[in-house]
Formats: sequence, structure tokens, C-alpha cells
Amino acid sequence: MASLTTVNVKRNSLELLRCYQDNPEQKVRNQIVELNMGLVRKEAHHWVNQCGESYDDLIQVGCIGLIRAIERFNLSKGNAFSSFAMPYIRGEIQHYLRDRSTSVKIPRRWLELKQQASKVTQVLREELKRSPTEAEIAEKLNISLEEWQEIKLAAKNREPLSLDIPIGSEEENTSLGELVPDQQYRSFQLAQEDRIRLQQGLVELEERTRSVLEFVFLQDLTQKEAAEVLGISVVTVSRRLKKGLKLLKHQLS
Repeated sequence: MASLTTVNVKRNSLELLRCYQDNPEQKVRNQIVELNMGLVRKEAHHWVNQCGESYDDLIQVGCIGLIRAIERFNLSKGNAFSSFAMPYIRGEIQHYLRDRSTSVKIPRRWLELKQQASKVTQVLREELKRSPTEAEIAEKLNISLEEWQEIKLAAKNREPLSLDIPIGSEEENTSLGELVPDQQYRSFQLAQEDRIRLQQGLVELEERTRSVLEFVFLQDLTQKEAAEVLGISVVTVSRRLKKGLKLLKHQLS
């Protein structure tokens, strides 16, 4: 029964993908997403126990990757859509986790306790008809009050401090961002300018060469994975990488 369902999903997906390529309507794209949510759930399950992000957030990010795969899938290449889509889904989640990473590392046990604390607090609030004390939360978690306070402090320090946070009195109306000298602003500005030039350079490349560069450098695929997605050999991917980088270097110089 499971294999029959899988076959039906693949058949329906191909039919919808064919319709979407002929007439790219959002309604059809959403149907393709719903049919292939299993791919997103599978990848989200893989990552949820390796990070501090919620399962629902990973699902949403994975769906972005799935949509990008739908937009770029070409039936004429003869690739299976699931094989084509997985690198996009995985790459989107990896990019998200990398952007969300922090220099403050918290032990896995503390992360789990912090997540449990939210449910514990809700249960105690319903039982006690009031907000529970820190000691009551710690007791419910079977840890000491001192450890619970350390967990809270670590979680607080892990969050980035907003530059909009007010400093001083209300009359001064000064934010933290106004007091912190930004020594790297010029570097950031130059990086943004380079990014725009790079995007412009990519547009001018031949389509297959551009796809190879995007897969390897923007989607973090290996040359082997890029070759499988594009239906070409690893040697061809390597050649197109060298050719594309040479052309980009010439354009940017």
C-alpha cells in the first residue's frame, strides 16, 4: 500500500509539474508543495535534534527550498523530482541554521530543559491559577533553582542584543546603535556592492554554467550532487565551474 501511494504521489506530481511549466499558477504550485511535504518533513526530522530550532520553523524553511525546486525543475532533463528537490530543501535549512548560529554554545541538556520549561510553566499556571515562581519551575523540572537560573541566563545571553534598545533616560532618546561605533560598515557596504556585481555577472553567463555555479556556491552542493541534479558528469561540472569562475573574474575586474 505504501509503495502504491508513493507511485501515485510521483505520478500526480509529474502531472502537476507539467501543468505548472505550461501555466505557472500559484494554485498548482501549492498542490505540488502539498504532495511533496513528505520530503520537507523527512529533512526537518533529520535536523531538529541537531539544533535548537523548532520543528515548525524548519518545516517552513524547508518549504521555501521546495518551492525553489519547483520553480527550477525541468521535465525535459528526465530527473526524478524528489532527487532534484532534496538538495534545495537541505540547502535552505542549512543556510537558515548557519545564519541562526551563535557564538554562545549551550549544552544540549540545557536546551531541552529550556524547551520543557515552557510547557511546565503553562501547566503550573493552570494548576496554581497564577504565574509560577522560579523555584516552582525548577522543582517541576527536577533541577536546582541555581541551575535553572543559569539556564535562563545562558538562553538570554544567546539572543542577539538589539541596536534599537534605548540607553539612558527617556528624555535623551538614545539607542545602543547610536553609541556603538561601526568599524566594519565600510566593509559591509563593499561586500553588498560586490554581491550586486556578482549577481549581475551571473545573469550574463550561459544558463548551464550559471546553474553549476549557483548549485555549488549558493546551494552548497558538492560537485557530485550538482552533477546528479543537472544530469551531467562530474567532469563536466568541474569544467563549467572553471569556465564560469574565469568569466566572472574577467567581468568583475
